[in-house]
This record gives sequence, structure tokens and C-alpha cells, in this order.
Amino acid sequence: MVSRQSSPRTDSLDYRTEFLSPAATGENVNRVTREPSWQLRMNEFQLPERRMDNHFGFGYFLKALRRQKKISEYYRRQEKLVEGFHEVDSLIELGILPGSLSEDEMKQLARNERVAIYASNVANLVLFLAKVYASIQSRSLAVIASTLDSLLDLLSGFILWFTANSMRKPNQFQYPIGKQRMQPVGIVIFASVMATLGLQILFESGRELVLRAQPERDPDKEKWMIGIMVSVTVVKFVLMVYCRRFNNEIVRAYAQDHLFDVITNSIGLGTAVLAIKFYWWIDPIGAILIALYTMSNWAKTVVENVWSLIGRTAPPEYLAKLTYLIWNHHKNIKHIETVRAYTFGCQYFVEVHIVLPQDMSLNQAHNIGETLEEKLEQLPEVERAFVHVDFDAIHQLEHKLQKLDRANNLLSIMVMQNEMKQLAKSEKIAKSACSVANLVLFLAKVYGITNSTAG
Repeated sequence: MVSRQSSPRTDSLDYRTEFLSPAATGENVNRVTREPSWQLRMNEFQLPERRMDNHFGFGYFLKALRRQKKISEYYRRQEKLVEGFHEVDSLIELGILPGSLSEDEMKQLARNERVAIYASNVANLVLFLAKVYASIQSRSLAVIASTLDSLLDLLSGFILWFTANSMRKPNQFQYPIGKQRMQPVGIVIFASVMATLGLQILFESGRELVLRAQPERDPDKEKWMIGIMVSVTVVKFVLMVYCRRFNNEIVRAYAQDHLFDVITNSIGLGTAVLAIKFYWWIDPIGAILIALYTMSNWAKTVVENVWSLIGRTAPPEYLAKLTYLIWNHHKNIKHIETVRAYTFGCQYFVEVHIVLPQDMSLNQAHNIGETLEEKLEQLPEVERAFVHVDFDAIHQLEHKLQKLDRANNLLSIMVMQNEMKQLAKSEKIAKSACSVANLVLFLAKVYGITNSTAG
């Protein structure tokens, strides 16, 4: 929990150390009294200087190599954190993020993204037909593998087009928060199909190597094959460069697919030519390389998008950025109780609990919470933000999962109490049974003794 001090701030240099932020500067500067401020100031923070020890030797060199990666990662995270704080400062001062697009620019960007998708689909269809001809003429397994890749490009392209079209026209009654989750779902299906293709090519190439099956080839027709494959590779490279200009995940999935096609086409063409000039087994080896490359890359894509669907938390640097924004939103925010950000698609859902003064009016508290939600949703990584306003930092459990945990604990206690009661009852019954049995045995002994005496 982050709390605001009740005493006025007169010198921000000794105010407090912010979460994950670098140390404040100014140790050698004469401290002057500043105007009281409830906000954090980014100009009072800077990254720590990198220190290089003047030591030499082979052992130190090896140690430095091991530490260099961790040090570089640390400074990269710190620089990213400071950049995020400056971005928040711009949002607070100007009301918009630096580099934000206007409504007309957003519409133009959406049109350009649709053009990129349509151009990719049309190019995939034309290039697939050209590859079919090249496969028939060359009978190269690597070229056939590249052709099957283009066939699945058409199928996967239809999946991504359907996904993008569904996201643009959501039914607000059936999907009140939109269809943004359609994007990673479509990419997962796309990647799964591509990985399946790679597995099929892997099996077919292995079968050809085992059976030593070498197809007959016509040298005259192979010239057509080389020309077609070179043309296809050039077109795919141009489409890759064009699609990489956009940040839309679907368009970038097309860019990734075009990059894979450039690599697979180059490998397929190279191995086919080498198989003609030198050894026949180079062709299936090239097909196996294409298959392994396809499977590994698309498997990584599946894992990345699955993580975005299961509600994984945001990194600590981003949570610190959100905390910085919330803290500087309004001076009446006394505590920041909870800051959560988790994936729910390609963007984050943000949950914030803040504490306001108890005597604040409902109107003012509502305005503070609503404007904070709007400010959080202006961040490009945030899809929805929910701000909960409270007047006390210590309160009863509110949410279902918390109540469920408490109910489970109470239920466990009740079950244990019932079990103890049942055990006590069982012990009483056992004691009573033992007493009755002892009494019966005693009477039986008395009866036996009496009969023996009478006899």
C-alpha cells in the first residue's frame, strides 16, 4: 500500500523513495526550500551512473562477461521505467500522450491496416498458384513444402481476416466489452495450423530419406521454377516490410508470416538447386529444415498469445508506472491500496483501489475516480480500467474469491468441529458398550458361580 504523508512537503529531496525508481540527485547541491507539492517530480530523479572498475586480469575479464548481461538488463529496465514516468508526466500536463493520433489519423491508420490485410491475402492467392506450377515442374520436395505453406497461408489469412472483421463489428449486447480477445484467439489458430504443416512436412521428408525416393527432374523446367521462386521471395519481402509498419497484432502476424515465407522460400530454392547440381538428399534435408523452423517459430507464437489470454500480470516496471500516474492524479488520494494489471487479450485490464478522505462528498469522489479511469485508459497498453474508491484502508473482504477463501476456512473449521463432535459421540458409545459388556460378563460369572455352588 502506498500512503501519502499528512505533513506538507517542503523539500522533495528527502520526501520518499518511489517504488522501483532511481535514487534522487542533489547530494552535493545546496538544499533550498521549495513550494509544498503533493506530486512526485521526475526531474528530481535520474539513473545511477555506470561505474567501471579499473581492474585487469583474466579472472576479472571472465567475471565481467558474466555480469555484463545482468547489468545491461538492469539499466535497460531503469531507462524504460524513467521513460514511462516522463510519458505519464506528459499525460498529466497535456491531457494526451505524446505522439497520440487524432480521430482522422486513427481512421486513416485503420484503412491502411485493412489495405495491408487485403494485399496480403491477394498476394498469397497469386503466389500460391505460381508455386503450384513451380512444384509440378520441379518435383522438388522443398518447393512442395513451400507450396503447402502458401496453401495454409490462404487458410490462415481467412482466419485472421474473419477475426479482424469480427472485432470491428461487435454486438454490444452479446459482447459488452468488445471482441478484443478474438485477436489472440485467431493468432493461436493461425499458428497451430502452421505448426501442423511443419510436422507433416517433417514426416514426408523423413519418409523420402528412408526410402531413397528421388523424383525425376527436367533441367529446362527447373529454370521456370527458379524464376518463380525468386519472384515469390521478392514479393513476400516487400509485403513483410510494408506490414511491419503497423502495430496492429493481426497485421504484424501477417508480417511474421511473410518473413517466414522469405526464409522458407530461400531455403527451398537453395536446397532444390543444390540437389540438382550435387546430391539428391539435400532436397529433403532442406524440407526438414523448413519444417523445424516453421514449427519452432509458430510454437513460440502460440505460447505468447496463450499467455495473453490467461490473465498474466504486468511486469513490475509497468505497475510502477501505473502507481506513479495514480499518485499524481489528485492530491486528495490518501492511499493507493491495490494496483493490478493483467492480460485479457493483447492489452491490460487494470484494477485500482484508492482511499479518499472520509468527509469528501460523493460527487467529488466520483469525479476523481472517473477521471482516473479515463486517464488510465488513455495509455496504449490499457483496454479497460476499473477504479474502486474507498474511505478506509482497512475494511472487510469484498470480492468473491476473498469471501470464498474465508468461507472455505470457516467451512473447514465447521467440518473439524463436527468431526470432533462425532468422535466424542463415538467415544461415549464405545464407553457405554464396554460398560454394558462388562456388566453382562459380571452377571454371567455370578450366574456360573451360583450354579456350580448349587451343584
